[in-house]
Amino acid sequence: MTTKVFIDGEAGTTGLQIRDRLIRRDDITLVQIDPDLRKDAEARKAAFAEADVAILCLPDAAAKEAVELSKDLDVRIIDASTAHRVNPDWAYGLPELSAAQEAQIKSARYVANCGCYATGAIVLLAPLVRAGLIPADAAISVNAISGYTGGGKGLIAEYESGEAPDAFLYATGMAHKHLPEMMKFAGLTAKPIFVPSVGNFAQGMAVSIPLHLSQLPGDLTMAQVHAALAEAYAGAAHVKVADLADQDSRIDPTALNGTNDLMVHVRGDAEDGRIVLVAVLDNLGKGASGAAVQNLDLMIDA
Repeated sequence: MTTKVFIDGEAGTTGLQIRDRLIRRDDITLVQIDPDLRKDAEARKAAFAEADVAILCLPDAAAKEAVELSKDLDVRIIDASTAHRVNPDWAYGLPELSAAQEAQIKSARYVANCGCYATGAIVLLAPLVRAGLIPADAAISVNAISGYTGGGKGLIAEYESGEAPDAFLYATGMAHKHLPEMMKFAGLTAKPIFVPSVGNFAQGMAVSIPLHLSQLPGDLTMAQVHAALAEAYAGAAHVKVADLADQDSRIDPTALNGTNDLMVHVRGDAEDGRIVLVAVLDNLGKGASGAAVQNLDLMIDA
């Protein structure tokens, strides 16, 4: 028996990637509607009714409307938008957070897929905050660079037409939409400074967090930070921690493109305690479509 999956918003960047990841699977049957009817409420409701699981690849407002449209139907929902990520009635779709988080995803009707930048930041911070190595109210700065596909069709068109600059910073007003989930699931009580950037490459991402260990409680060492992260993700299939001996000065944000994996690096000067934590992931993989399929697999016990 196969699982029927409806991708609402299949024509978008994330929707297309999810379709490509599912279309050849023998255990999945895709529920699809005529492209001309993709905004027709009745056609979409019929697709929701047919599906076992629906994956929403829609803007926030449209995602909320889709949840309302399908609320009386026997269909489970994965939402790739920002709309429900900090909603307590939804499971947050980062199973690597804990065994309890994975179990919640498995049994949930509603699962909110994580933001790409938030995924990297939370993976780096959550184990350290949980272990008391970083105080919840610490002054944290999060830097990141992403490929331009993370900006959707509009930004993709700017880069493919040659109109966009080679790189730019944004969200300098400190109001990026990933901040609420970043704080909630990393366990932070103080808002971090977060200024991401976009580069002239299609996909790939590196999220970095610099730390002065001398400004944190205790006599924390670079080796202890690495050990805490390595222990936290020792059994994770899709999150790995690079060896501490790997101190190459360059990190390639495109290194994991095409995968659902995330690599954690701990780099810096062990002597004076200036270090940087770096998460490398595919913004369209572990940061979007790959994570959605990972959550789907947990929900259907695939």
